[in-house]
Formats: sequence, structure tokens, C-alpha cells
Amino acid sequence: MTQFVDVPNMARWIQREGVEGIMRNMVKYLENDFTRWEKFDKIPRVASHTPFGVIELMPTSDGEEYSFKYVNGHPFNPARGYQTVTAFGVLADVDNGYPTFLAEMTLLTALRTAATSAMVGKRLARPDSERMGMIGSGSQAEFQALAFRAAMGIEDLDVYDVDPAAMDKLKRNLEPLGFRVTAMSSSDEAVANADIITTCTADKAQNTVLSDKQVKPGVHINAVGGDCPGKTELEAAILYRSTVFVEFPEQTRIEGEIQQVEEDFPVVEFWKVLTDQAPGRTSEEEITIFDSVGFAIADFSALRCLRDSTNGTELQTYIDLVAEPEDPKDLFSLVNSLKPVG
Repeated sequence: MTQFVDVPNMARWIQREGVEGIMRNMVKYLENDFTRWEKFDKIPRVASHTPFGVIELMPTSDGEEYSFKYVNGHPFNPARGYQTVTAFGVLADVDNGYPTFLAEMTLLTALRTAATSAMVGKRLARPDSERMGMIGSGSQAEFQALAFRAAMGIEDLDVYDVDPAAMDKLKRNLEPLGFRVTAMSSSDEAVANADIITTCTADKAQNTVLSDKQVKPGVHINAVGGDCPGKTELEAAILYRSTVFVEFPEQTRIEGEIQQVEEDFPVVEFWKVLTDQAPGRTSEEEITIFDSVGFAIADFSALRCLRDSTNGTELQTYIDLVAEPEDPKDLFSLVNSLKPVG
């Protein structure tokens, strides 16, 4: 039998542990796995693109466990009453190939994306950072805010979204939790006093939601929204003024902000910062960018975090996912053993 966490139990887990508690725990799993980066199998995600969006598979393995995530990205879905992103994921035992754990990952991906941003931000942003400017206040925004508060104590948010209702939603969700949220009338206003800038918009296009003239020295840019070919958020000129940190360069050069620049544009793999093989921020005036596209190792970390946290609780159930006849060579016996219908 395969362990299983469905959507209601995922929501119960988040309620029980609290988003910030989960973020702090998940960052530990992420840091552990990123420091083991060289042990993992790594390939860019396998993507099927259509005019409507993309469906992707994201596999990896550390030699003991294998994982994959199925995820879509359909930016026009909300207008039709659907989520932009949905996902589920699997852990499997490399020794016998059996799936051991299955979980919804729409909520879990939101958690892992924000936890990864926070893991990187607490090492690249200035330690005295107090205010975050947010461009885009959709489904990921609350998770990003909570992750940065858990990691860095940030509670002051200046927010801009082209949809005023989305900003109202963000204020409604975060102000009762102690955040000071200011809805701005432009992206200029949102980033004017920011120590950290988070960009996270959904439109599948090469947009400029953050321009070079808006970026002051010393800021950390958490670039989340550019995550597929043809989708970017930053003006390319910003990249040339900054030190750019990435997860897996082979994937980021296809999908991230750096798809806009030459193939040999210099980047720093973030796992090297964690293992002291590369520096993080080197000065107060340096502009740092996390060109975040999401990588399979982070999903591996998130799935293990969820499995371990819910193991032995009522939040896990079991599903009969693997056909196992008494005789491994007699699969047809499972058909013969069933009573006829009707």
C-alpha cells in the first residue's frame, strides 16, 4: 500500500503546523538536499507546451529515493474558473521501484516555492532588510510573505498588482496575521523603499514588470514568475548590474530570466553558496537576483518533509496503487480472483 495525503489532509496539515512552522522545517530539508546536490540525478523538466499553457514532469533521485512531480501552468485558467497551477507528486523506493508516497502538490508547491525563496533570501539579502516590495499578489503572494517573515522577520509589504481585487485579497489574508500591507498604485511605488523585491506574475509573456531604473543598489530580487520559455519579468539590463543565482543552470537558461541574455552569461549555482564553494552577497551595494524557476530537488525535499511530518498520523491514508499478485509472475491471477460484475 502507498502512503497518501490528499487535498483536505494537506490543508489540515497546514492548519495544524502553521505556514511559518512548515516553512522553517521545509527550509531545513531544502538545505540538507541542496548541500547533497552533486549526489542527485538532474535533468531539465520535461515540458509539453501548448497555446494554453504547459504540462511538466520534474524527476530526480538521490540513489535511494526517486521522486517526480506532475505540474501544469495555465495562465488563463482563472478566467475560466480553474487554478493556474495544479500538481501532484510521488516518492518511490529506488531498490524495488515501488511508489511509497503520493501527495497533492498544488498547495505543497506553493509552500516549497516560498520556502526556497526564503532559504536563498536569508543568505543573499542584506541582514538588515525590513521591507519587501511585491509585484503580483496572486496565489503565491501570501506564501512568499509568510516565508520571508519566518526566515527574516519581514512584516512590511508594499504591493502592486494590475488587479486591485488581488491586492484587497492579500490585505484581507495577511493583515489579520500581523503584516503591514500597503497597496500601491504603481510598481514604482511598490519597490521605491524595498530591501527585497519579489516579482511573481502569471502572464506567459516576456514582460517588463520590473525595470532597470527601479532597482537601487543593495536590493535583493526574488524573481519567481519567470518560469518557462518566453516568460520573463525583469528588464534584461538589471541582470548585467547584478549577481545572478540559480538552481540548475541547464534549466534556468531555458526558462528563467537569463533566457534573455547570452548562453555564457555568468551565474552562481546556489548549492555552491551553501557548501562554501562560492560566495553569496559580497557587499552592501551589490544587487543579487535569485532567478527562481523551481527545480525537482526542491520537490523531493518538500515531499519528504510532508511525508515525515504526517507519518503515523490521521493525515495519511493508504491507497492500493501497486498490483501485487501472490506469484509475482502471475499478474493475470488478480483478474481471475475477481468476482464477475452483475
